[in-house]
Amino acid sequence: MSREKEKTITEIGVSSIREIPGLNPGMAEKLEAAGYVSPWTLVVAKPEEVSEKTGIPLVTVQKIIENARRLLGIRFKTAKEVKQERMNIGKLTTGSKALDELLGGGIETKTITEFYGEYGSGKTQICHQLSVNVQLPPERGGLSGRAVYIDTEGTFRWERIEAMARALGLDPDVVMDNIYYIRAYNSDHQMSIVDELFSLIPKNNAKLVAIDSVTSHFRAEYPGREHLAERQQKLNAHLHQLLRLAEAYNIAVVVTNQVMARPDVFYGDPTTAV
Repeated sequence: MSREKEKTITEIGVSSIREIPGLNPGMAEKLEAAGYVSPWTLVVAKPEEVSEKTGIPLVTVQKIIENARRLLGIRFKTAKEVKQERMNIGKLTTGSKALDELLGGGIETKTITEFYGEYGSGKTQICHQLSVNVQLPPERGGLSGRAVYIDTEGTFRWERIEAMARALGLDPDVVMDNIYYIRAYNSDHQMSIVDELFSLIPKNNAKLVAIDSVTSHFRAEYPGREHLAERQQKLNAHLHQLLRLAEAYNIAVVVTNQVMARPDVFYGDPTTAV
C-alpha cells in the first residue's frame, strides 16, 4: 500500500470493520456483536480478549488485527508526519480562558484528562460544563458532538445542564437530548459500561466521555493495603480501556478524582490525587 493511500484512509477516520481485507461476513457479525465495530477498535484491543469475546480462534484474530493495521496505515512515521497529526487533534474549551491556557488550548481528544481536588472544588461542575460545550461548533470551542456522562456518586444535576445551556444561547431540551447519562453502581459495572461505549460512540457521534469520579468504586471495594495491588491492577486496566476508547474514536475522555493528604510531606502542598 502506498504512503499516499495510507494517509487517505487514516484521514477518513473510523471506517467499517467489513472493509478489513479477508474478513468474511460471519466473522464480521461476531466482531460487531462483541462491540468491535471499526478497524480501530480491533487495533487497540488485545487478541486474546477479542478471541474470548467472539469465539474466533486466536490465530485468526491475530491475522485480522494485522490486516486492520495495514488498512489503517499503522507503520513507522516521520517526526513531521507526527507533527501534522498532532496539529489535527481536537480541543474542547472548558469555558474558562485561563484554564484553557493552562491546558494548552483546551481539553484534547485522543487522551485522558484528569481533574482532581478536594470535595466542593468544582470537579463535577467542569464535567457538566464540558458536556454542554462539546455540542458547540468548533469555531466556538466545541466538537459538534454528543457527550456520555458516567456518574459514580450520584452528583449529576440536570438543572445545571439546563442553566449552562441557556447561558450559551442553546436550547436546553436539545442539549439534554445530546447527553447520554448512566449511573455506575460498582467497579465491574463501570468497566462494562465503557465496553459498551465502543459500540455506542460511533453510532451516536459522541465526542466526550466524562466519568465523575473514576476511582470512587475502586476505593470503596478495595480498602486497605492488603487490597492495594488488586485495586491498582484493576484500575490500571480500566484506564487503559479508556485510553483505547479515546484513541480509537478521536474523542476527549475526562475523569475526576479526589485527593488525600500525605503525612510524609512537611513542606508544600501535602495533598495528592488518590
